Amino acid sequence: MARRKESGFEVLISLPWPACIVLGLLAYISIRYGIGWYLTSTSSPVLMGVGKQAAGGIYAPLGWMALGICWFGALISFLRQRSRRRLLDTQTGLDSLRAMSWREFEMLVGEAFRRRGYAIQETGLGGADGGIDLILRKDGKTTLVQCKQWKTQRVDVKIVREMFGLLAHHGAAAVKIVAVGDYTGDAQRFARGKPIELIHGEALLAMVREGQTPTRHTLTRHLQPITSVQSAAAIWFSAQTVRPKITSGVAQNIQLAEARERCDQNNLL
Repeated sequence: MARRKESGFEVLISLPWPACIVLGLLAYISIRYGIGWYLTSTSSPVLMGVGKQAAGGIYAPLGWMALGICWFGALISFLRQRSRRRLLDTQTGLDSLRAMSWREFEMLVGEAFRRRGYAIQETGLGGADGGIDLILRKDGKTTLVQCKQWKTQRVDVKIVREMFGLLAHHGAAAVKIVAVGDYTGDAQRFARGKPIELIHGEALLAMVREGQTPTRHTLTRHLQPITSVQSAAAIWFSAQTVRPKITSGVAQNIQLAEARERCDQNNLL
């Protein structure tokens, strides 16, 4: 099936929200000041006249409009990213993976790969794309991903063959098929020796847990043993520091007592 073309606004909100903010500022500066500066620097009298009008602010409303669109896109991008982070961080097990919708499942898989350092292009959220739901890019390599949230049925060899054909068609380096369940024996045998990774439910859950943001309780639990060890080390170091001082003080007291005893003996003589 032919890929649905994305609109300019869809491309905008797919960017990280800080990039949308910077893009809006650049668009405003370019329209508000850049057009006038460029046209007034030409030798054409007509263009210089238009440039003077632009420098006077005739295109300022367009600049504000571009800034507003980009910043509105930044807001949507921020909300989408926060929703994806929350979706991943709230997963507790296979049952929670099975309970979500297919759209949420694709978002979850994309966020899990994003936290592994991949640049993500979502293609399945707006409709089918020949079996490709996500396109991953990392280190100059492209990987195609298909998500299967089949709760009971196992992924068969037909799906794996289709993705292998798409790998050659798109010139990708590898293919990943992500499923909540498992794969048939024929599918696993077909994938052997090929750049095809079959990710089953348990492996996906491990990816999700690896990418989850540590909670305060988790951080406290991990830091407590470290704090105890550090406290014990501090006590031992203090004891080692004080011990020489105590030993030195005792030795001085013994020497003074011996000197006094010798003085008393001399006086008796």
